[in-house]
Amino acid sequence: MFHAKQDIIVSNSEDKSIRVWDVTKRTGLQTFRREHDRFWILAVHPEMNILAAGHDSGMIVFKLERERPAFAVSGDSLFYAKDRFIRNFDFPTQREAQVIPIRRPGSTSLNQSPRTLSYSPTENAVLICSDVDGGSYELYVIPKDSFGRGDGSLEARKGVGSSAIFVARNRFAVLDKGNNQVLVKNLKNEVVKKSGLPVPTDAIFYAGTGSLLCRSEDRVVIFDLQQRLVLGDLQTPFVKYVVWSNDMESVALLSKHSIIITNKKLVHKCTLHETIRVKSGAWDENGVFIYTTLNHIKYCLPNGDSGIIRTLEVPIYITKVSGNTIFCLDRDGKNKSVVIDATEYIFKLSLLRKRYDHVMNMIRNSQLCGEAMIAYLQQKGFPEVALHFVKDEKTRFNLALESGNIQIAVASAKEIDDKDHWYRLGVEALRQGNAAIVEYAYQRTKNFERLSFLYLVNGNLEKLSKMLKIAEVKNDVMGQFHNALYLGDIQERVKILENAGHLPLAYITASVHGLQDVAERLAAELGDDVPPLPVDKNPSLLIPPTPVMCGGDWPLLRVMKGIFDGGFDGGRGSVDEEEGAEGDWGEDLDVVDGLRIGDVSAILEDGEVAEENEEGGWDLEDLELPAEVETPKVSGNARSSIFVAPTPGMPVSQIWIQRSSLAAEHVAAGNFDAAMRLLSRQLGIRNFAPLKSMFLDLYTGSHSYLHALTSAPVVPLAVERGWSESAAPNVRCPPSLVFNFSQLNDKLKAGYKATTAGKFTEALRLFLSILHTVPLIVVESGREVDEVKELIIIAKEYVLGLQMELKRREMKDNPVRQQELAAYFTHCNLQLPHLRLALLNAMTICYKAKNLATAGNFARRLLETNPTNENQAKTARQVLQAAERKMTDASQLN
Repeated sequence: MFHAKQDIIVSNSEDKSIRVWDVTKRTGLQTFRREHDRFWILAVHPEMNILAAGHDSGMIVFKLERERPAFAVSGDSLFYAKDRFIRNFDFPTQREAQVIPIRRPGSTSLNQSPRTLSYSPTENAVLICSDVDGGSYELYVIPKDSFGRGDGSLEARKGVGSSAIFVARNRFAVLDKGNNQVLVKNLKNEVVKKSGLPVPTDAIFYAGTGSLLCRSEDRVVIFDLQQRLVLGDLQTPFVKYVVWSNDMESVALLSKHSIIITNKKLVHKCTLHETIRVKSGAWDENGVFIYTTLNHIKYCLPNGDSGIIRTLEVPIYITKVSGNTIFCLDRDGKNKSVVIDATEYIFKLSLLRKRYDHVMNMIRNSQLCGEAMIAYLQQKGFPEVALHFVKDEKTRFNLALESGNIQIAVASAKEIDDKDHWYRLGVEALRQGNAAIVEYAYQRTKNFERLSFLYLVNGNLEKLSKMLKIAEVKNDVMGQFHNALYLGDIQERVKILENAGHLPLAYITASVHGLQDVAERLAAELGDDVPPLPVDKNPSLLIPPTPVMCGGDWPLLRVMKGIFDGGFDGGRGSVDEEEGAEGDWGEDLDVVDGLRIGDVSAILEDGEVAEENEEGGWDLEDLELPAEVETPKVSGNARSSIFVAPTPGMPVSQIWIQRSSLAAEHVAAGNFDAAMRLLSRQLGIRNFAPLKSMFLDLYTGSHSYLHALTSAPVVPLAVERGWSESAAPNVRCPPSLVFNFSQLNDKLKAGYKATTAGKFTEALRLFLSILHTVPLIVVESGREVDEVKELIIIAKEYVLGLQMELKRREMKDNPVRQQELAAYFTHCNLQLPHLRLALLNAMTICYKAKNLATAGNFARRLLETNPTNENQAKTARQVLQAAERKMTDASQLN
């Protein structure tokens, strides 16, 4: 015997059970029973409201009473039940007062403390529900002068009902679960209206004036009591708590391990999954849902993004969120206030709502940093914002390339000075058409081949000629020849071939291109080895084509400068625009004998015209234009000349992930990791190897692929379930799945057929396929859920039986084990025709092994099934007669 708390005793008894007793009432409150174990020890936690009872094979941990206080928030006031009193807590002043007593002293009961509390501010009435008598409620109308005193005793109006809430100023609804209806009553506890409910309901919640949120096993429904209409319907896990936003536009549905956010019509917005229990939650004034788990305070943004605000030492129950302060109740019913740092989720919310002025202000004034924040900004398409939080040069370089900020990328590449980073910079600059930076990157890495080709496509023949000289100085024969090809310099090509010892090629090149003097000289050197010339009498010269554009960068669309471009503090990483594109490209690249590429002017002829004097000797006269016809500058408002890039939308697969808690739909969206976590938590699956092919089938089957152009990548298109042309363009349906319940029925029939035909390997494959497919199908109704559960049981029995039968057939040299496995097969829950075949098989094997008594047992069971096949019945009767004459077994079976 163990004394747990005042007036309650926990004891272990001789009938393998633990009992909780109320000493005052001399009645048993609860019993925990183990059929095959004896309880030996009891222990109570020194601080928490939990007990542990040890038995033969383990232990159980249980509570004596519910720890979550029943409370309701109305404006700036909190009403909650504690120590047999209704108490009031004022949020602005943080003052607490007793209001009225709610239960006579000495009426202790286990786990029957108030479960929910509903408050009507206009009538100052409180409605308390508990599990007393299988579900009941108490209605208290509080006098105005009772606040702060708590010494008066009010007579409660009581009634039976599993749930009761206020639905209007002076009306409350009581759930009659037995008749699946709601009784609407007045404050005198009189029934004024009855209304049937659209779904089997086990609890009701407030959903606005005159409306109820009805909870069933697998869905919630908003029901209008006046019009008796269903306003919204959503399939959900089992909902424990419902939290409405202050404006009643959004609602959070809290389950054991998930949170579903919807609007007031139950249109799904997002779903969050937690690995530990969700305890409570409340909405802040910005529309962010703040919730608690067993050991964390977390937030959920309207788009489903979530994060941790802080950790908790003990669980709390949030009552209200005001600014940076969270008001809450602990498990002892004490009011507490917790100050939090809301900077992170306010920053993300501002990004989500495109309030970029707030974002810029927070970047200037807040200490936002960390790898998680940088990864979030990258994921959401704001690498230019992430740039302002990063100090590491390699990370800055990657973010700059991702955001297209070539100037910061150049500054970071200089600091890193790594060949690979210069190469990546050149690739990005080439993609943007910034030839000057491409040239600079190739110079830093001394990538002469790419540099020559860049000069070719840009038409920069002067620098290409210099590349030829550099290759000659470096004695790079192939580099010389390539540059000569790019330039179309025939004499240089002949000279290179001659110096390299390829006289026949030099002779042919000179002859074809009309260099007769050189050809004759080479022919004399070759003597009798002069190669024949091409037959074609009119050969075309191999001259490079004229470039489309000579020098400078590729033309680009003029786009509006992003609000985050240009930096916030003018710090490092930004390039001064006044210096121009070539302001910092003048670093010399020392090669050989003082030849440099960076100093372009070194190879200009004396007669060349410098860029600074473009008008040269034209002697153009200045025009005296009036002020009103001066060329205007392009302003930021000249939208006609500026292309504004559209904001990319959210991929359909991402919408599927946010809206669904079903593993199959996560697989269809390509989110395999989340799907495996869901299956592991929901079904305990650990080995996912058998499901790999089905994952791939689901993913590919929910997408179609459009091949537009040979040079363009394939465009994936989401295939949605239930889509129609009349649907709104912004409404997204769940993914179309390649597996469905009807396919499983077809596989079941094929498995039955293969089993009847004795094709056990094929039958086993089909039944295993059913078990592997079940976790990845989606059903629409509770009836289909029951059918799937029944299908699992059937497939499991057949898989077990068929595996034993296949194993029996492999064991040719062990007749005893063969008989045992055949006997086990007859105890699987099979269809009647298959059970008869299994009994006939076991009977035959045992009879041949001279185990007549066992064979007679199988024959008797076979005849009890009333076989329709006369041969089976005749054989069974003959075996039974033989067994009755000699009830012996030649070998003993285990």
